[in-house]
Amino acid sequence: MKKAPARKLSLAMVLCLSFTMMLSGCGGNNNAAAPTEAPAATEAATPAPSADNNGTSTNAPDPATAGSPLDLAMKGEYKGTKVTMFGPFVDADQVKFESSIKEFEEKTGIDIQYEGSKEFEATINIRVDGGNAPDIADFPQPGLLASIAKTGKVVDLTGVLDQAKLTANYNKSWLDMSTMDGKDGKIMAGIWNRSNVKSLVWYPKKQFDDAGYTVPQTWDELMTLTEQIAKDGDPAWAIGIESGAATGWAATDWVENIMLRTTTPENYDKWVSGELPFTSPEVKNAVEVMSKIWLNKDYVYGGAKSIVTTAFGDAPKPMFENPPKAWFNLMGNFITSFFPETAKVDTDYDWFYLPPIDEQYGKPVLVAGDIYAMFNDRPEVRAVMEFFTTGESIKSWVQSGGVIAPMNDAPLDWYQSESDRRMAKLVQDASTLRFDGSDLMPGKVGAGTFWKGMTDYVSGTATLDQALEQIQSGWKN
Repeated sequence: MKKAPARKLSLAMVLCLSFTMMLSGCGGNNNAAAPTEAPAATEAATPAPSADNNGTSTNAPDPATAGSPLDLAMKGEYKGTKVTMFGPFVDADQVKFESSIKEFEEKTGIDIQYEGSKEFEATINIRVDGGNAPDIADFPQPGLLASIAKTGKVVDLTGVLDQAKLTANYNKSWLDMSTMDGKDGKIMAGIWNRSNVKSLVWYPKKQFDDAGYTVPQTWDELMTLTEQIAKDGDPAWAIGIESGAATGWAATDWVENIMLRTTTPENYDKWVSGELPFTSPEVKNAVEVMSKIWLNKDYVYGGAKSIVTTAFGDAPKPMFENPPKAWFNLMGNFITSFFPETAKVDTDYDWFYLPPIDEQYGKPVLVAGDIYAMFNDRPEVRAVMEFFTTGESIKSWVQSGGVIAPMNDAPLDWYQSESDRRMAKLVQDASTLRFDGSDLMPGKVGAGTFWKGMTDYVSGTATLDQALEQIQSGWKN
């Protein structure tokens, strides 16, 4: 049935309200219904009829109906509706995503029509600008979402989702990272649904224990152990940053992790936004701390120059030789896909948290992940967005391995290995969470001069000062 235009519905509501006020003025009777209690934040957020970003008029459910959009969806209120979603999940990841939403679709009758594309980053801007935005989009790079949020085409979730529930279910840092500049001020631009952890040092557990080494708890202990392993005849670190056209990205993870351990989260944020230049003492110090490991020929397998020519996925291989030829590899949890298929987690390999450097900055954790933004405001879209803020929305993916839920209501027993359970606990307990900095920076910097500058520095074709100047020049373009 054709929906009434929003303007006509608004007029009808005004007339209806006026009539009600007239009746009230003539004297109420004792049989009149008592006023209902004010709804909670999420319930109150259900809008009056309005147009979405594609120009389609929308209808809110009866405000007298109790419950949040998710509650109503579970009661079948939105059965037969469709919600479009666009993102980067393809192949195996798309299968895992679709499996994670299947039960919700069956219970609610809402059809989440997901479209995945390897060209998501290039396509989403075109679709939004052309008035063909999906209801929901999955952004693996928050920097891209931030640029779109400034246009005013992203729905502000502040009044859409129950903020008290979000505060209870997410580490505050996740909510901080979802706050972005809108067209007319700060908005809540999205919600986080899955994460990867990047503050992990992987090591060959069995051989490590057999050698009598112990996991370092402080940076000084880490450096002492690195030196001890060198004296025992092995380089401690397996490092590689070769990645084709993306060579250098792995170096940015090191700098980001060290920045979080040597300066304030506020300075990290300023650095990511361009307010704190790469040439600042804070950034230079972070690279110098990294260099004490990277540029020491006794500490790195193959020496410093091999770092640039070793593929990041091949770097851990020496850890799995018998005996190991290297012992540590700093990388996100996805790196296990490059480990030998015969290697068993918690037995043959494990990870430890990259220790703090300056204790005043606590135990920060560097993460990457997916933030879901809403472009069209309809009740069923709100219900799906609310669902995505729950651990249940990612349960099957968590159980299959390789993903950490950012929500607190995802029980640790969902994870199939002790390694993943510890990782999830690390994220939940982190004093500070910050997203991968290079993914937040403009592409010309984060995926451009930052990658190249670090590569030039490590290869010896540029001094540190030259490399930092080169990286900073990306902001001028």
